[in-house]
Amino acid sequence: MSERLDTAGAVARLLKADDILILCHKNPDGDTLGSAGALYWGLRALDKTAAVFCADVVHERYSYMELELFYEQFTPKYVVAVDIAGAQLFGEKAAKWADKVDLCIDHHGSNTGYADAMLLDDTAAATGEIMYDVLVDMGVDIDVRMANCLYTGVSTDTGCFRFANTTARTHRVAARLIDLGTELQMLNELLFENKSKQRIAIEQLALSTLEYHFDGCCALICLTRDQIAKIGADEADLEGITSLPRSIEGVTVGITMRQQPGGSYKISVRTKVGLDATVIAAALGGGGHKQAAGCEIIGGLDYAKAAILEETGKALASCDIGTPRSGG
Repeated sequence: MSERLDTAGAVARLLKADDILILCHKNPDGDTLGSAGALYWGLRALDKTAAVFCADVVHERYSYMELELFYEQFTPKYVVAVDIAGAQLFGEKAAKWADKVDLCIDHHGSNTGYADAMLLDDTAAATGEIMYDVLVDMGVDIDVRMANCLYTGVSTDTGCFRFANTTARTHRVAARLIDLGTELQMLNELLFENKSKQRIAIEQLALSTLEYHFDGCCALICLTRDQIAKIGADEADLEGITSLPRSIEGVTVGITMRQQPGGSYKISVRTKVGLDATVIAAALGGGGHKQAAGCEIIGGLDYAKAAILEETGKALASCDIGTPRSGG
């Protein structure tokens, strides 16, 4: 298991290191990229060699981070994983680094402890919150670019400060980043207001698959790979789609099923306060946060749907939210 570090301990190791490879999780979101970008630019400010690697393509919407991606331009001597709860999230192209991680910086309570050392704070709304403290303790003067990266992580993982994981600390960090020059209007428009035509088509498709279960306490949507490919959507177009079923009035748990390349289904579980999403996901080998968790189910659509609905029904019954009688 990982050695648990506090911020000072993680900072001491980073200050000693050089030739640093920063890893993001597959299907990268704003928090993993923003945290990686902030760390990258912070290390560069300290005259260290660093680069960022992600198994999947980084969408052009994040081009303002100006990341230097890793193309073996140096031999890594220290490997840092950011916002990655388990080695299975590295992705195929980054799998070779999974057992070589020196430090993991993360906010997922379900972290499997795969790294040699870990800076973990599961009370943080986003890894970006933790990274802000790391940069401050490293003595880095946070510039506009770093502030933009950190704000991206904090704002996207809280649904623009709407989700239940948002705390007073989250707002204090965001306020400090704004003081440091975060380009607030540009980022909020880019991250939360602009939608591609593909994203609109995905939302239409997702809603066409909408099913209610357990007297309307649960809403489920499903997307197959063929459907996504036909629309021409990429990962950035799919980001945030998991919050769609939970947003429906009267729904306590929203489930999004997405078919993966091998035919399995990635399940995202989003719940309202009062129901722990990790209880549902953990029963099927997954994990996450109280209101946002996930798992992967190997098998066909009918099997995957039956499995996730069975665990959802158990969770709803145990917390007395609704009176689930059946999956329909």
